[in-house]
Amino acid sequence: MRTLVIICLCFLPATLFSQQTIDKDIKNLFKTELEKENIKSGILHIYSESRSINIQIAESKKDAISINSPFYTASVTKILTATAIGILKDQNKLNFEDKITQYLPEIFINQLHVLDGKEYSREITIAHLLQHTSGLPDYFTDQTNDETPNIINQILTNPNKKWTGEEMIQFSKDKMKPHFIPGQGYHYTDTEYVLLALIIEEVSGLSLDQFFQQYIFQPLGMDGSYINLKSKSLKKQLPMAEFYVEDIALSSFQSLSADWGGGGLVSTTHDLIRFLKAFNEDVIVTKKTRNAMQNWTNETRGMQYGFGIREVSFGELTNTATTLQLIGHNGSTASFLWYCPQLDTYIAGSLNQLEASKSAMILVYDILKRIENK
Repeated sequence: MRTLVIICLCFLPATLFSQQTIDKDIKNLFKTELEKENIKSGILHIYSESRSINIQIAESKKDAISINSPFYTASVTKILTATAIGILKDQNKLNFEDKITQYLPEIFINQLHVLDGKEYSREITIAHLLQHTSGLPDYFTDQTNDETPNIINQILTNPNKKWTGEEMIQFSKDKMKPHFIPGQGYHYTDTEYVLLALIIEEVSGLSLDQFFQQYIFQPLGMDGSYINLKSKSLKKQLPMAEFYVEDIALSSFQSLSADWGGGGLVSTTHDLIRFLKAFNEDVIVTKKTRNAMQNWTNETRGMQYGFGIREVSFGELTNTATTLQLIGHNGSTASFLWYCPQLDTYIAGSLNQLEASKSAMILVYDILKRIENK
């Protein structure tokens, strides 16, 4: 018995020392990232129940910020929009393979997908939209036919413009061309997630923000989350963390209404981790639906895409022997929400800078390597 007590006493300080070391290492990594000239603030939350990790950091060079500050999640929103479709599927109100013509008015369908003189609009399924395989152009970033500014540029040049879903779809029809026949390729496009948001509203009878509140935020206690310019969080809280393109602060722009079903979510790290954990544990959608959502198609080197959710294999991405993977999503504002199954670790946050998306991915990888090697 005495020997056992001595062993335990010897082991405990080593464990605590190891934990303190990993905390310090990660905080140093984060501090180094924020020292880069173009990054003005950052929020980081790493959580693993099995590894007793709960690291929370928030720092800013100019604006007040805390770990409880809600931030603009950009394309992390796509996981929630896809999950909302999954919820409707579990309610037997639609199926992934249904044609979108079953749920959208003719005003959205007509001339939606015309390629080489042939219209394919009525062949598009919900699954095509979810997985970016419809062939539709991206109203945000694709080049326009007449070389006028796409919408991501119009957000900056016309910050007071309030966009509707109808306007975004019409812009795609009028100004851009599809890339391929539905189901015969992959092209990441927010146009699809506007259509998915419209389907959610048509089927449920609720606005997208109301649907999120009723079926995701309230059941999971995500009281710091809301859709930008559409609703407010369930509790009074800190203002949204400022985010930037170069040195231009964007959070007050009304033109961000162009970022909706594919990118309009404002949330906190706590809420995002709570959501992804519930998703992985089949609390929000059934296991069958979750597995269907993780039927991967190739996106690019080291990345595969499911239904609103992305898988990253760092071994292929970095050309190394690592087996570390991520499941989740990242966004154009250097936002991220990931789960690493090999380390049973969740990681969420943002660098709040459009030019820092690659840096955010490298930071996540470096953090996970520290955890793996501790």
